[in-house]
Amino acid sequence: METLQIVRRVLRVRDLRRVELAYASFNITEYAVWIAMLVFAFNRGGATEASWVAAIQLLPAAICAPVLGTLSDRYPVAKVLAGGYVAQAAGMGMTAVAIAVGGPVALVYAGAIVASTTITITRPAQAVLMPSLARSPEDLTATNVVSSWAENGGSLVAGLATGALLAISDVGWVFGTMALIALAAAVLVHGVDGPGAAITEDDGASLFAEALAGFSAVRHHGHLRLLLGLLLAAWVLVGALDVLFVVLAIDVLERGEAWVGYLNAAWSVGGVAGGLAAVALVGRRHLARPIALGIVTCGAAIVVMAFWPSTIVVVLLLAVNGAGRVLLDVGSKTLLQRTTSATILGRVFGVLESMTMAGMAVGALIVPPLVALGGSKAALIGAGLLLPLVGLFVARPLLRVDRAARVPLVEIALLRSMPMFAGLPSPALEGIAHALERVELPTTTIVIRAGDEGDRFYAIADGEVEVSRDGVVVARLERGDAFGEIALLENVPRNATVTALTDVRLYTLQKGPFVTAVTGHPPLARAAAAMVSQRRGEIAAASPA
Repeated sequence: METLQIVRRVLRVRDLRRVELAYASFNITEYAVWIAMLVFAFNRGGATEASWVAAIQLLPAAICAPVLGTLSDRYPVAKVLAGGYVAQAAGMGMTAVAIAVGGPVALVYAGAIVASTTITITRPAQAVLMPSLARSPEDLTATNVVSSWAENGGSLVAGLATGALLAISDVGWVFGTMALIALAAAVLVHGVDGPGAAITEDDGASLFAEALAGFSAVRHHGHLRLLLGLLLAAWVLVGALDVLFVVLAIDVLERGEAWVGYLNAAWSVGGVAGGLAAVALVGRRHLARPIALGIVTCGAAIVVMAFWPSTIVVVLLLAVNGAGRVLLDVGSKTLLQRTTSATILGRVFGVLESMTMAGMAVGALIVPPLVALGGSKAALIGAGLLLPLVGLFVARPLLRVDRAARVPLVEIALLRSMPMFAGLPSPALEGIAHALERVELPTTTIVIRAGDEGDRFYAIADGEVEVSRDGVVVARLERGDAFGEIALLENVPRNATVTALTDVRLYTLQKGPFVTAVTGHPPLARAAAAMVSQRRGEIAAASPA
């Protein structure tokens, strides 16, 4: 019932409905063309060519992503989103035509590179567009939930669809079909009424400085190197698996090209199940054991495939591996949140995004040497042992980091009750809770005064406060409500006075960490923007004419 209510809330708003349908289409095309290109490359030159093609698609995307991500700040975001879909369709269409007419293989790969690189436009544009389309914080939260479903289910649908297309046609048809779907996504978002450009000047120097600051933070903090290294190893394994899916389907199981898609789908099913199970990690005191379980599960599942390569066993073990990978990913990111200051967290996750692309490229490139060394069996064993070996190396320092981490149980419970934070993934929620500071004030205390400089954000854990402007009561807030965000996000003086009507217990987040947290987590940025809009409306309605 709750699921249906969330879907209805999104579908009832025309522009939200169109943008979310386009985003669901995007997730399908992204994974489908990735699978299809690996199949094409494997048929041409085996695991070696598939590995190199994977790398040449990932590296330009990694390099261009920071620049393409800024387009949504410099141009009308709805047009940027539509343009991104058109560019992706053009790249996919180029590849489809080149395959159909037997054109140069360089043209085939060039189209795939264009498609994979322009994919990096979509998610930043989506994050900027959503707040302007939602009519309320509840709409925005529902939209975030639907977006997460589109992301998690995209690889599953893509695997099944690609498998079916390859069973009845060839790689060119996959690219052609996905190009049409990408064009349909562009049509869906065309005419959506989004915001204009946020900035008009190129700020390339500051972007470069921010990137350097992220790497500097990692260099100076040992626990960041530890946890990011573990996550990097996990993405190396994912890159290796992308190539091994092709090896397994065609060479080992001898099931044909369609089964590359089906094996991807089996892995995705495990990932969905692992995501549901990982919710239990929020608030858990220690995470070393779940992380270790994820490491062992990922590694053991692949090693067993090497000695028992039957179709049903491989399908089941890939699902197990997918679940273990999500458990490792969520556990490690949660521990990263617990042990990292909010002032540098956004930059740290920016470093992680770059490492993700690099790790997948490295993983794809290690498969051919392993196959040359001892065939598919050696490649599976080598890939399967990667994470357990890294786990043994980091076990003791990981335990020390885990034991020293603080779990903000009360703060997590408070944030969970607030619509503004409801759309955040579990690690992000716990990371923000970790940065909150507790404050207790007696009744009649003026918490903030109109005209003062804004220095922190407030969440009410207990008691009641009154918001007033020019002597007129604007609102009364209680547990689960928040205030103080406008002055921080817009860098303006406080526009209202807040007074404690009872003894109150508040949790505060200082301006620097709050702004960093908002800009570092797109769901929170969208919810915060909607909250600012709602609060300004309340103040305007209560102000004298």
